[in-house]
Amino acid sequence: MITGMKNVVVFVRDFARAQHFYKELLRLPLVQESTAIMEFFPGGPTLGVSLAMHEAAYPLVGRHTGITLRVTDIEAFCAALSEAGASFAEPLEKTPWGKMAVVSDPDGNQFALVEG
Repeated sequence: MITGMKNVVVFVRDFARAQHFYKELLRLPLVQESTAIMEFFPGGPTLGVSLAMHEAAYPLVGRHTGITLRVTDIEAFCAALSEAGASFAEPLEKTPWGKMAVVSDPDGNQFALVEG
């Protein structure tokens, strides 16, 4: 019987660059970290960012993750990301469901950012 979700993992090739992106630029709340994986969002299902160390994980690097992150003051947040050199697959825009942008990590993994 399944009782819930533990985590979702995104794979990267450059762990040092990923550490900077997720911890410093996105400022995600860190749960734990080792030499090859970070976990974010304490108290619930976590977002794992893991070094792709196996052949089966390599094709999973650099794609749209399907993960949406809620952001407060998305305009200021996206401006700060841009100033820090982050890349956007889709720039900030108003949509019927609110403001949204799609940011890419250094390995090309994409995350939707929405205000709210």
